[in-house]
Parts: sequence; structure tokens; C-alpha cells
Amino acid sequence: MIALVAGATRGTGRGIAVQLGAIGATVYCTGRSTRERRSEMNRSETIEETADLVTAAGGKGIPVQVDHLDSGQVKALVERIDKEQGRLDVLVNDIWGGDHLFQWDTPIWEHDLDNGLRLLRLAIDTHMITSHHALKLLIRNPGGLVVEVTDGTTDYNATRYRVSPFYDLAKVSVNRLAFGQAQDLAKHGCTAVAITPGFLRSEAMLENFRVTEETWRDGIVHEPSWAVSETPAYVGRAVAAVAQDADKQRWNGKSVDSGALAKVYGFTDVDGSRPDVWGYITEVREPGKDVDPEEYR
Repeated sequence: MIALVAGATRGTGRGIAVQLGAIGATVYCTGRSTRERRSEMNRSETIEETADLVTAAGGKGIPVQVDHLDSGQVKALVERIDKEQGRLDVLVNDIWGGDHLFQWDTPIWEHDLDNGLRLLRLAIDTHMITSHHALKLLIRNPGGLVVEVTDGTTDYNATRYRVSPFYDLAKVSVNRLAFGQAQDLAKHGCTAVAITPGFLRSEAMLENFRVTEETWRDGIVHEPSWAVSETPAYVGRAVAAVAQDADKQRWNGKSVDSGALAKVYGFTDVDGSRPDVWGYITEVREPGKDVDPEEYR
């Protein structure tokens, strides 16, 4: 299996890349942060680290520095994959890098316009540029898979305002992009699906709550839903499960979350649990019910 995880530097992208490696895939791990140069997010994680983790998991990780807003760089990346592998079986569009750009609970007229528009470019344009070039290679063989990574399913986001107008539009658009690509891919025997993780214990969120993966439960005092959080491996296993599914086209055009896919495929998070944070939010937290979060793990 040959995969391209666009936006594999950290968080969800890293989790997906590593779990694809765990099923033996060769994974091209792209992003802007390398050991020599950091992106505008100025974090320490690098694509080389991710590639090493992919290889350690049993696959082959190949780090490639790419700015996915640069069409020429993405085109060169796909040409390299074609030359080296002759095929592409899985494309994961996880490019983001906009956490530092949006302002929580800020109306559009007060939100910094340049930051908001930059966020949309990072969240939407990158995905479209990457798909434009990569899908030409992916559709050569039936069974190809495109995963659009977002925050919140189509059903959830349809009735809820997501933080700011720019963030809201970004996350809704990615779900719609998966739906749109599905229409074009179906005739080639390929699949496009939008997948959202739950409350992710990413590197950034662990730092935000001042905890580690070993002490993560201490963060529940800051946010009750954190009790139903998940590691990046969980959504990674979700993508790996779909990628190996001979009947993956049943998901074409769908918008699903990692917890829902765990119920279908039977995989667990690294601790053996099956977190369902979206179920917890909609069934317990929003209605104001008093239910032990452990019932949603």
C-alpha cells in the first residue's frame, strides 16, 4: 500500500501515518516543519520524526518537505511518488496549521481579516491543490481512498456554530469537499470519506492542559469532555481500517468519526477503550445529563 499523508507533522496526521505504517504501508509524510526549518506554527515536531515512527511501526516512512499551498511543490511531490512507486492507494488530506490564526467566539467584523483568510487558505486551498494533483495518480487503480480530515461530522456541524466564522467555514467545507470528490471518484472505483477524530490528545492539547500522555486524566478539571478524549492512534486505526476494507466504497461521500468507525471495525485506542466523545457531547453534555463519561469509553 502506497499512501500520502499530507500534513503528517503532528497530531492527527502523525497518528494516521503511523497506523498506516503499522499495516505495512509506504507512507510519504509531508509538511513544512523539518529538523532544519520550522513552519509558522513554530513547534518542535518534524516530518522526519513522523517518518521514523512509521518505519518503526512496520512500514516505510518517507519525509518530504512540502508547502501544500504551492501547486508546483505538490505537483513535484506527486511526480516523485509516481516515479518511485507507480501508484497511489491512499491520500490523506490533513493539512491545517491554523490553530494560531482564529479567535475564539469573535464575530467576523472583529476577527483579524488577514488571519481569517489565511486560515481558510491553509484549511481549504491546500486540500484542493493536493487533490488536484494527487487524484490523477490515485484513480489509475480501483480501490483508491481519499480521506479528508476535519473537525466534526456533517450532521454535527450542520446545527452548531464552530468557534468563529472562519473556523466554522473551514471545517464545514472540508466535509463538503469529501462529498464532492466522492461523486467524481465513484466512477473510478475509488472512495472519498471525511473522518473526524474526537477530542484529540495531540501534542498541542497535552501542552495546553499541562499534562502528558501518562497523566492526561489530570486535564479533566479543565474540560469534562477530556474524560472521553482519544490518542492520535485511534483515528489512525480508523483510517487504516477503512483503507484495508474491500468494501470501502460503502463510505463514499460519508462523514464519520473515529468512534463510530471503531464500532463497525472493532478496533480500540491504545488503552483498549473505544472513546465516543461525539456521542458524549450530544447525548450527555449538551442536554445537561449526569452520566459517567467512562460509559462513553
